[in-house]
Amino acid sequence: MGQQYDYDLFTIGAGSGGVRASRVSAAHGARVAIAEEYRVGGTCVIRGCVPKKMLVYGAHFAEDLEDCQSFGWEIEGKRFHWQKLRDSVMSDVDRLEGLYGETLENHKVEIFRERAEITGPHEITLASGKVITAKYILIATGARPALLDFPGSEHAITSNEAFHLDELPKRVMIAGGGYIANEFAGIFNEFGSTVCLVNRGDQLLRQYDQALRDRLLQISLMKGINFHFNTTFKSITKNDDGSLHVELDGSPDIDVDCVMFATGRVPNTEGLGLENAGVEVGKKGEVVVDRFSKTNVDHIYAVGDVTDRVQLTPVAIREGQAFADSVFGKVEPYAVDHSCIASAVFSHPPIAAVGLTEGEARNSLGSIKVYQSDFRPMKNVVAGRNERSLIKMICDAEDERIVGIHMIAPEAAEMMQAAAVAVKAGLTKADFDATTAIHPTMAEELVLMR
Repeated sequence: MGQQYDYDLFTIGAGSGGVRASRVSAAHGARVAIAEEYRVGGTCVIRGCVPKKMLVYGAHFAEDLEDCQSFGWEIEGKRFHWQKLRDSVMSDVDRLEGLYGETLENHKVEIFRERAEITGPHEITLASGKVITAKYILIATGARPALLDFPGSEHAITSNEAFHLDELPKRVMIAGGGYIANEFAGIFNEFGSTVCLVNRGDQLLRQYDQALRDRLLQISLMKGINFHFNTTFKSITKNDDGSLHVELDGSPDIDVDCVMFATGRVPNTEGLGLENAGVEVGKKGEVVVDRFSKTNVDHIYAVGDVTDRVQLTPVAIREGQAFADSVFGKVEPYAVDHSCIASAVFSHPPIAAVGLTEGEARNSLGSIKVYQSDFRPMKNVVAGRNERSLIKMICDAEDERIVGIHMIAPEAAEMMQAAAVAVKAGLTKADFDATTAIHPTMAEELVLMR
């Protein structure tokens, strides 16, 4: 490596992508440093998927404690303590942050716990004033919740603050129709809050199959979640008792105790000094990169949510790995395949999908075959819970190659991981039909659809 620089790689941002890229680059022999102005671990570990999934687990007990009575259990005096769950979640976040830091240190990656800015070619200046040079610079600063701007919008919170609430609000209004909005709607609802979701459009989860979206809406309504479609915010004012009066355009005014914005995420590129290095950014502020995560400046790369390609933690990790292997490893440079990526929404019940939706498949392939299983899980039958699951398989009519699988069911994400391998590998409906079912399971529906 070139010794004329202080480091071979300087990474800005210690989230999932930045940590993976730094650790692997160091393992390849590079001299690596990383800067993080907040906490090591990034959105996923500190204020995203990990603590949110813990809240999801906590929320599931609400229905489990109710359903278990049909299985012979007696539960007396059940109570939910928000502060206890909140503190348990934050304690585990602290533990994970420490492990991420240890991983970097064990690979001899130097950590600067302060803000970093690109101040020239191969040059980074830290908030402390220290100037550092690096042969390569990697931007991995992630994204942040988007904020709405209207009178009184400062009274709202985002998903970042939701993990730190002093008390569980009795009435919650959530702005948005994507996965974060629907996940928190389910969480707060199961914890006993009255929940309404405000969406400026007329659809939830637009990137998912229509049948799954309709089923989630139906079940959510049955659970008591209210929806206000084609509705926007006019203002929020604070009442004398501390509650919030929300004036809406498209729906009647509502008084709530908490308003949460969940209207997408914005790449964190402000104040990074990208203009000093001539790095191109897109309309949303995202760092523009090629398929190898390289910017228009040869020595500067970017991975993860800051590129606004696919804002998912496993994607950021793969991009970080590919960068490190391609730049510092003794391998032929390779790019991450961003097609056919499986995803999940940890709603109640959860949604999981991979590949083309039915609508997308009809538009791109023309002739398709759709197989589906619409059933009531055994546990729901015994518990007397009238909640049905749905699994769909989309196939190319020409050769019955599976081009999409979509499901809304308990543990949908756990089933989808293996199914995603099959779709990625190009297996056919006949391959699934030839596989013996595991009975009794929900997953057996994947190989029994006719």
